[in-house]
Amino acid sequence: MSTTSTSPTAAGRVVVGVDGSEPSRVALRWAQFLASATGSTLQVVAVWQATTSFGLMGAGWGALPPDWNPAQITRDVLDSTLADVFGDQRPPGLDARVEQGNTAQVLLELSADARMLVVGSRGHGGFASLLLGSVSAACTEHATCPVLVIHGTTPPPSRTDVTS
Repeated sequence: MSTTSTSPTAAGRVVVGVDGSEPSRVALRWAQFLASATGSTLQVVAVWQATTSFGLMGAGWGALPPDWNPAQITRDVLDSTLADVFGDQRPPGLDARVEQGNTAQVLLELSADARMLVVGSRGHGGFASLLLGSVSAACTEHATCPVLVIHGTTPPPSRTDVTS
C-alpha cells in the first residue's frame, strides 16, 4: 500500500515572482492558493537588476544619491507587497527573498525543481522590458516546471469554494 505525503517538503514549492505591480499581487494570491491546495511551500521572489529596474546602465548614474541601495528598495517593495496581500497573516513556511540578476533567469533557476512557477502577465518592466523581452514569455518558453501566467484581476477561489 502506497501513501502520499502532503508535507511541504514532499509536495515541493510554488515559486512566484513579484515586483509590486497589481498583476504580481494577483499572481501572489494565486500562488498562495496553489501552494495551500497542494501542500507546497510558497517562495516569493523579487529581483532587481540595475539595467532593467533602474534605467539603462550609465544614464544618470552621477546623480544617484550616495546611499542609493537597489537591493533595499527591492526588499521594501517585496515587504510592502507581502503586507498588502497577507497583512499580518503570512503563510507558514513562506520564503521571501530578494535576488539580483535578470528576472526571468533568476525565476527559471529558482523554479527548476518547483511544483509550479507563477508570474503576472505584466509588471513594472517598462521600456526596458520591450527591449529585453517579457519575463512571462521567457518563463513559459524555458521553464522546466509548469508555469501559470496570471492575466487580469480575477482572484483565486476561496478554500471554502473548493472544499464545498
